[in-house]
Amino acid sequence: MTTVAAYAAPAAKAPLERTTIERRQVGEFDVLIDIKFAGICHSDIHQAREGWGEAIFPMVPGHEIAGIVSEVGSGVTKFKVGDRVGVGCMVDSCRECENCEAGLEQYCLKGNVGTYNAVGKDGEPTYGGYSEKIVVAENFTVRIPDGLSLDEAAPLLCAGITTYSPLKHWNAGPGKKVAVLGMGGLGHMGVKIAHALGAEVTVLSQSLRKKDDGLKLGADHYFATSDPKTFQELRGTFDLILSTVSAPLDLDAYLSLLKTDGAFVNVGAPEEPVKLNLFSVIGGRKTLAGSGIGGIRETQEMLDFCAEHGFGAEIELISASEINDAYERVLASDVRYRFVIDTATI
Repeated sequence: MTTVAAYAAPAAKAPLERTTIERRQVGEFDVLIDIKFAGICHSDIHQAREGWGEAIFPMVPGHEIAGIVSEVGSGVTKFKVGDRVGVGCMVDSCRECENCEAGLEQYCLKGNVGTYNAVGKDGEPTYGGYSEKIVVAENFTVRIPDGLSLDEAAPLLCAGITTYSPLKHWNAGPGKKVAVLGMGGLGHMGVKIAHALGAEVTVLSQSLRKKDDGLKLGADHYFATSDPKTFQELRGTFDLILSTVSAPLDLDAYLSLLKTDGAFVNVGAPEEPVKLNLFSVIGGRKTLAGSGIGGIRETQEMLDFCAEHGFGAEIELISASEINDAYERVLASDVRYRFVIDTATI
């Protein structure tokens, strides 16, 4: 076991504080990663504050991890010491079910093992990226292309893949009209990726406060959802709406913006149940769907895609001592667009 410094929530809703945790020894097929940067995802806050249900404490959040391999197990073939690598939202799965075999480990039928707030196959709690080092199986580690800086790559391990996977699955591309709902950590990546895929991109945001940013990142249009005229003007417009917001929405109003056979896909996860009038999907043969991160193969594809198109996340680099302030600023939508912790400050 190796003792490393980390930032942890000691209990639900408690401020995060500096502590130490134990990392397992490097096994035959493991890599030891010196974490350089860790993104702060809204889901870190949901889990540290038990917004999604009972959680495991102490909790070391963080599933947007970028770093350098510092040791490899004797059986490792994919990586060597010095490689630039990333770890996302999961660190294991059953590896045997039909979904795992299809490269959809995120939908493992026995449940994947989360990077934190989960229990590994060894029966021990998993601890995430707000720490100095992490040991991960090589099969759940991805390569960060040279064209991406590690700090801007870190948020791609959740925000990037969470938007890339549904955009690809629902065929965002030339000739398709795609709306991205919410212009935050996930939404800004959705805009970049949908634009790079060749779709006509519209941002739907509460206000026009971030309009200049949205257009700069690749949006063709930008509308305020607080203006009732938006819903009249855009009725029946979109092939795909990607919702990145984690607050309850008037789903019936947003479904009215879809074309026949359009899809409204949720990647933001509100803590409360939502209401729906089923006539909103029956009329127009519309789809209300959800999507969760992506498999390891698709995560690598996404990183290569972002490098090829020359972009990472828009980030604000912070020290570990600023984590608690950053949480409050995320909740206030006061970040453009992803906080990333410089783990050298832990």
